[in-house]
Amino acid sequence: MPNALLQPLDDVLRYLRDFIAVAREGSIARAAELLYKAPSAVTRSILQLEEALGCALFERQPRGMLLNRYGDSVLTRALRIQQELERAAANLCPAQGHKVVPLTQLLMGGHKLQLFVVLAECRQIGMAAQQLGLSRSAISMSLNRLEEALGTPLFQRMGQGLLVNDQGARLLRHAKLALAEVRHIHADLSALDGMLRGTLTIGALPLCRTRLLPLAIAKLLARHPQLDIRTRESPYDELARGLRYGDIDMIVGAIRRDGPDDLSSEVLFSDYVGVFCRRGHPLVQDPQPLHMTKLASAAWILPRHDSPTRQVLDQAFAQAGLPPLQPSVETGDLAIMRHLLGTTDLITACSPYQLHYELEAGEVTALAVALGGTEREIGISQRRGSLPSPAIRALQQALNEVVASNFLLP
Repeated sequence: MPNALLQPLDDVLRYLRDFIAVAREGSIARAAELLYKAPSAVTRSILQLEEALGCALFERQPRGMLLNRYGDSVLTRALRIQQELERAAANLCPAQGHKVVPLTQLLMGGHKLQLFVVLAECRQIGMAAQQLGLSRSAISMSLNRLEEALGTPLFQRMGQGLLVNDQGARLLRHAKLALAEVRHIHADLSALDGMLRGTLTIGALPLCRTRLLPLAIAKLLARHPQLDIRTRESPYDELARGLRYGDIDMIVGAIRRDGPDDLSSEVLFSDYVGVFCRRGHPLVQDPQPLHMTKLASAAWILPRHDSPTRQVLDQAFAQAGLPPLQPSVETGDLAIMRHLLGTTDLITACSPYQLHYELEAGEVTALAVALGGTEREIGISQRRGSLPSPAIRALQQALNEVVASNFLLP
C-alpha cells in the first residue's frame, strides 16, 4: 500500500521523465538509450520514485519492465504532467518549436518549477526561502539559473519584491496545473487499496455553505476519515481563477453559464430567489397587498453587485419598471446577513436554502411577493479536461446523495 506520508513534490516530478521512458519502452536499457543516460542512472531514478511513492510501479521480468496497477495509475498522471509542461514550453517560445523538448525536460527536472510557483505566490525571496527550507542565496541562484535556461526573465524586480512579468504569467498556470497533477498521484495510489487520502480544496459559494456542503462533507468524512478537506470562501471570479490554476479542485454553488468555456458544470438542483425578513416585520403585519413598489422603498441587505442573486433581483425590478435597489448593507458574508436579518427591519433576497434553519425555527419568514425569472441552477463546476482524483469523485457522489435525500425544501 502506498506510503501515507506525502513526499515533496519535486521528489516525484524529477523522476517522471525517466519513468515515462521505461513505461513506454518496457526496458531500462532501451529507455536509457532514448534518454542518453546510463542504465544505472535510470534504474536509480525508478527506485527513488518508487521509494518516494511507497510502492513498486513495475513487475521486473526477464524480458523487461511491465507496469503494475500502481504504475498504470502513475503513468496516466505523468503523461498529463508532461503534456502540461509541453504547453508551457510552447507558450514561452511560441516561435521556436525546436526549444519545446529541452524546455519541457528542464521544467520536469525537479525543484525549479516548485520554487518558481512559491516565489510567484510569496513575492519575497525571504518568505520563499523559509517556506522551502532553503537559504536566500540558494533561492536567488536557482531562479537565476532557471531564467538563464529559459532565456527570459520571469519576474520584475521591484522594491516591494518580485512580480511575475508576462513570461512568468505564461508559465505560472501551466506550472501550478502540473504540480496539482503531482499531488493527485498520491491520492490515486491510495484509492487503489480502498483508502482515500490527500487534500481536497473546495470553492464554496454562499448558497451551499449553510447545508449542502456541510452535509456532503460530513458524509464524505464518515466514509473516508483520513481526507483533509479545505474550503475557500471568496467571490466567484476569484474562486474560478483558483480552479483554472489548480489551486481549487471544484466550486460548489450557483452555476455561471455566461463565463469562459474552460469550465464545465454538473447541475445538482434548481433554486430560486425569494424575499425574506424577520418574524414580526412591519411588512408581514401590513394588511395591504405587497407590491414591488413597497419593496423598493424598504431597507435591504444585498450581496455584491456581480453576484447572480443581485443580477436576477435587478432584472425583476427592471421588469416592474423600477430602478435597481440601493442596499443599506452590501455583503457577501452569510453570517452578517443572517444576524442583521434576524435583529433589524432590514430585508434580503436570497435562496431559501441559505436560511433553512431560520425558516425552520420560525425566526425568519418569506414575504408573499413573486420575483419572476429568478430560477437558477446550483451545481458543481470543474476545470474542463481535468482528471478528478478519487477524493473529488467521492465528494461529487456525496453531494448527489445529499440532494437525493431530504435536502430539498418542499
